[in-house]
Amino acid sequence: MARTRQKQPKDRHQEILEAAARVITDRGLGDTRISDIAERCGVSPGLVLYYFESKDRLLVEALTYANDKFYLAQSRDLRRLATARERFERLVDVSVPGLLADSERLEEWALWIEIWVRALRDPALAKEREVLDRRWRRSIADIIRSGRETGEFPGGVDSDELGMVIGALIDGMAIQVLMNDTQVSPQTMKRMCMDVASKLIGFVLEPATA
Repeated sequence: MARTRQKQPKDRHQEILEAAARVITDRGLGDTRISDIAERCGVSPGLVLYYFESKDRLLVEALTYANDKFYLAQSRDLRRLATARERFERLVDVSVPGLLADSERLEEWALWIEIWVRALRDPALAKEREVLDRRWRRSIADIIRSGRETGEFPGGVDSDELGMVIGALIDGMAIQVLMNDTQVSPQTMKRMCMDVASKLIGFVLEPATA
């Protein structure tokens, strides 16, 4: 008698994080209620509070979860590229809001803005923010280091320092794109980030195509 394979039950913790990310992105943290998140994923508000003690805790974990998914996908993606120059440009591409058709990345950017605002007045949240930002800067610095090790990039300014500068540039311009600044389109952001990075890191930009 053939056995039917039973579906694995969904991870409630993960399900709540995904629902929280969507609701916070849609409404903003200030207008999000625990009941809204519970309704989105079909559980009780009590269960949400069982896993997360507050909305701030939920925000941090939702962003961390989104970050983990991003870095896992990014790691797989970048391993397929032959040069550090290609890996760096791909990192910029996936970091520009709206440049690629990636709704999850836009969702993550919305969570970042929420956590930056809250971290201004919340020391505990500020520490969480710092941990996440260090990971972002390190991902840039690691690409620069690998390019230097292979001789593709010249030596110069410390890789970690460049990771901080370029990370801040991408973050700052991404905010302008997300705010629909008429002077900063996703394409403009990509061009400016690559132009500045080429000068800082020391690689030659490919000629722009029409």
